[in-house]
Amino acid sequence: MSQHAKSDRSHALPADKPAAGIPETTAAGAAAAGPAGTSASPADIKRWRQYLADERAEARVYRDLAQNRRGEERDILLALAEAEGRHEAHWLRLLGDHAGKPRQASLRSQLLGFLARHFGSVFVLALAQRAEGRSPYASDPTATPAMVADEQIHEEVVRGLATRGRNRLAGSFRAAVFGANDGLVSNLSLVMGMAASGVGSQVVLLSGVAGLLAGALSMGAGEFISVRSQRELLAATRPTQITLSAAPRLDIEHNELLLVYLARGMSREAAEHRVAERMGLLSCDCDPSLSLQPELPEAQDQHEAVGTAWSAAASSFCFFASGAIIPIIPFLLGMTGVAALAVSAVLVGIALLVTGGVVGLLSGTSPTSRGFRQLAIGIGAAAVTYLLGMAFGAVVA
Repeated sequence: MSQHAKSDRSHALPADKPAAGIPETTAAGAAAAGPAGTSASPADIKRWRQYLADERAEARVYRDLAQNRRGEERDILLALAEAEGRHEAHWLRLLGDHAGKPRQASLRSQLLGFLARHFGSVFVLALAQRAEGRSPYASDPTATPAMVADEQIHEEVVRGLATRGRNRLAGSFRAAVFGANDGLVSNLSLVMGMAASGVGSQVVLLSGVAGLLAGALSMGAGEFISVRSQRELLAATRPTQITLSAAPRLDIEHNELLLVYLARGMSREAAEHRVAERMGLLSCDCDPSLSLQPELPEAQDQHEAVGTAWSAAASSFCFFASGAIIPIIPFLLGMTGVAALAVSAVLVGIALLVTGGVVGLLSGTSPTSRGFRQLAIGIGAAAVTYLLGMAFGAVVA
């Protein structure tokens, strides 16, 4: 292990300041030292200073997030900040007197910091997960193996924290994204198809408004029924506690309680043990999880992940309506003809890019690729509908 790697493990920095005993300018002297004591180039110094600024910014992000957390999550975030402090110490040692005045962090790190200070939401953790996964240390020989491993592990740690927030958002967020995109694409397609058929702008506008109302109501009702049905199916799979009250009256010679636990998926040995506990033949409750009680967190999480029917329905209605109104904005403003269609397509394209980018951010993937994927699908569907409208108009004429 290199001397840098050893030093990296032996110093921990609180906050975004150098550790005690590691000043901004070290005994390394005026010239920064590269690997194996070689003199660092100006490009190396510039890169290391950027790394230093980013490490400080990332440590601040984790500390800011920790302020809005309690218990284990807070401890995890503070531990991540401490790890970024160790990385900061490494770059300070390499830079020596070249550390200079604090440099601005990258735009990505600044955005993370702003969001963490003002919102502290799952979006920040999703962005942090992506940032940790794109660390340049793996291809930089001046970063220690320990630092490379740290960044890889940090991505998984942040992924775990972000997953909790994603689970809380899952039901309503799914309905919101689906509703918004459905509203954007379906109403743009309707508007373009009607316009291509040759009808007047007033008819196009009325068709768009009708499509908005019909689609929003249909989405809301459909989402309510969907989520309510799913919750009812989940509830039907949860075992009751009838075994507790019925066990004392069972005929021990024909003990059907064993069948209950076998049906729940237990092995015969585990089922026989549970039966003995329920019948009072054993006093211990050696594996409480086998009782599959409704109040267990696992059962609650299933319902939480699905979301409530009313919140899903409201999200679908509102987001479909907010998406569906965008294609008809030019017609509401009095625009007509090709100009109105062009503005409508541009507005919908921007909205599709935004919604796709949000999905990308929350999933920890590229917001750009997700945004362009949404754009291609939405505009493609509208273009096909426009061609069909032209064909229909030509046949009717």
